Amino acid sequence: MTSRTPNPVLRVPPASPAAAAAYFGASLAFHADVSDVAAALEAGDPGFVVLDSRSAASWDQGHVPGALHLPTALIAERAAGLLDPAVPVVTYCWGPGCDGGARSALALAGLGYRVKEMIGGFEYWVREGLAFETREGARRHAADPLTAPVDDDCGC
Repeated sequence: MTSRTPNPVLRVPPASPAAAAAYFGASLAFHADVSDVAAALEAGDPGFVVLDSRSAASWDQGHVPGALHLPTALIAERAAGLLDPAVPVVTYCWGPGCDGGARSALALAGLGYRVKEMIGGFEYWVREGLAFETREGARRHAADPLTAPVDDDCGC
């Protein structure tokens, strides 16, 4: 006799297609991935500014080229002098284990800025083999094949 208890994946049934479309559409309104941010920056005039919300020591260790450095704790005090409210902001912090990008996005949204968080943060920027800047200059590591395709794009 087979058990009628659903497996852990289906214990809570999937949402309806309409609810799923609303949820995932909303998610994309709040997030951008590393590859898309990099492609937009590479194309020139992306229509947004990238904001690194980490400490000065973290910034010096490495950051996205062209990013603006504004630690979360200083956003309320300095955002108006650094950011144009008409230009969307894409925030990031260390990586997926850190919610600093979300905290900075919340702080900016509270000040009236349109904002997205770059999922993966600086960690995935580096793991995808993208160039970054440090206190010593520009650097780049080979792409991690567990996080980025080696020879082609991921197809997503």
